Amino acid sequence: MVHNKNKAPSDYIRQSLSADEKLIHIAKFHWVYNISAVLNIVFSFALALGVILIAIKYQPMILKTPPTDGLSFLDQIRTLHPGVKIVSFFLIIFGILKCTQMMVVKATTEIGVTDIRMVYKQGLVARAVGEINIDRIEGVNVLQGVMGRLFGYGRVMVRGMGVGEVILPPIEQPIRFKKSIEQARAASKKKNMSAPPVI
Repeated sequence: MVHNKNKAPSDYIRQSLSADEKLIHIAKFHWVYNISAVLNIVFSFALALGVILIAIKYQPMILKTPPTDGLSFLDQIRTLHPGVKIVSFFLIIFGILKCTQMMVVKATTEIGVTDIRMVYKQGLVARAVGEINIDRIEGVNVLQGVMGRLFGYGRVMVRGMGVGEVILPPIEQPIRFKKSIEQARAASKKKNMSAPPVI
């Protein structure tokens, strides 16, 4: 049974399901992740603006250039040393690239639990797929700070035999994701116990 019926399974997970495999839960990135991505642009613009304002104030003293008090803000920027403009430009570009990188990660990451395995797929062209069989999962921990508890998001750390620890990115309802794994583990153990012995 799929918990979130109104949400279609992710492409990779849907395509990789075996004939008798059932999807239990699909994890989604929390909206806080989107805000974190956008804040990279905001911070980079703020930092670039700070560099520009400091340069406007101290450039006349350091480089002995004429004061620019009577000029408009844009004209003051035009009078700045090229090095200041380059640094500010690259700060803004860095923020935009970081935001883009985070959103690409979100768009190309799929996390799900079936009755057989947990799937963690990253990448579009160059895929990195991590799968842990449900019966080989040793433990699941939810990593939540104060903000995570308030807004309902957190990371999930899954420990599997032979694969070590897998720490997932911030997702919605991490406790529900943990319970989905526990439900699948309990069902797997019950199925193994009821199976007839192999002679």
